[in-house]
Amino acid sequence: RTHPHQNLASTVSAQPDTQNDFTVFWQTWNAIHKNFVDAKTLNNQKLIYGAAQGLVNSLDDPYSVFFPPKEAKSFEEDLSGSFEGVGMEVGIKDKILTVVSPLAGTPAEKAGLLPGDKIISINKQPTQGLSLEKCVQLIRGKKGTQVTLTVSRENAFESKNFTLTREKIEIPSVEWKFKKPDIAYIQIHQFYGNSNREFNQAAMQVLRDSRVKRIILDLRNNPGGYLNVVQDIAGWFLKPGQTVTIEQFNPSKEDVFIAKGNAKLATYPTVVLINKGSASGAEILAGALRDNRQIKLIGETSFGKGSVQKPISLNDQSMLKLTIAKWLTPNKTCINKKGLSPDIKVPMSENDYKNKRDPQLDKAIKIVEQLTR
Repeated sequence: RTHPHQNLASTVSAQPDTQNDFTVFWQTWNAIHKNFVDAKTLNNQKLIYGAAQGLVNSLDDPYSVFFPPKEAKSFEEDLSGSFEGVGMEVGIKDKILTVVSPLAGTPAEKAGLLPGDKIISINKQPTQGLSLEKCVQLIRGKKGTQVTLTVSRENAFESKNFTLTREKIEIPSVEWKFKKPDIAYIQIHQFYGNSNREFNQAAMQVLRDSRVKRIILDLRNNPGGYLNVVQDIAGWFLKPGQTVTIEQFNPSKEDVFIAKGNAKLATYPTVVLINKGSASGAEILAGALRDNRQIKLIGETSFGKGSVQKPISLNDQSMLKLTIAKWLTPNKTCINKKGLSPDIKVPMSENDYKNKRDPQLDKAIKIVEQLTR
């Protein structure tokens, strides 16, 4: 679940490219068939898929991937919001498989995995050099089975093994509660499926309660989701017509996405919580609120997943997931690889997580209490 775009299938021309010299490719193909020690065992279809994967890998973009038919099918299922696994979002950061965020109430969170943890191996298989999708495949599996992850953590001297039992993962969306009588604390876990409906219900309850004067929006450990859901939720906080995000295809081609909602939460003093598990759609929403309303971001620098992927269907049910654009905040700040820096930096230590302390939320309460309409 690494792209904030709707799943767009499109047909691609199968015409051969006559402008470039493919001699080296055909020489390699023919040399393999003529000279390989086990030439009788060669599977031509597998060679073609391998060549397609090599072509995409040469882009040096961890989010562009070629899926053969079977993997393409499981990628589609992944977008439904329910699957069997350990319940965490992972990404490739600095060429290392990294935990973006463990999802609330899942085996990954209960075992104590943290945003920023680097996964060195999965069941003793090193992750170095494996594609993101291959790593996800290895971590996933049938409910009740186990997977062992070897993890290296910032400020820890040695790597540590975590053995997790896989479960059916139902991804939560939105929760809200009171923090002090006049502060509504709204946590958005992800932007999929029912997220906008659940957010609408929470927002209506907040509006109906005359005690609520301020809002804390928690986007920590939110790995993103669909752009249209982000846009819907932004419409509660921004005036119609204000920019939510800019999709930059190249310096001369951009699409601007604007707020179209009712702006009913636009007058409430608000702060936003982010951490290194806030990615993609979460970064888009946080950036939109800061650029348009000067809302303070509190916590840690976000993950830095600011690119747009488009799934492209190919002839035999195989699929190409290709990065086609980058996200910019309304002020044209590029999120990709950099992330958003918080206005007020508050780190969370391993001990804070273990002892259920939340200095980031404590700070957010203090800051939002000082704000008036």
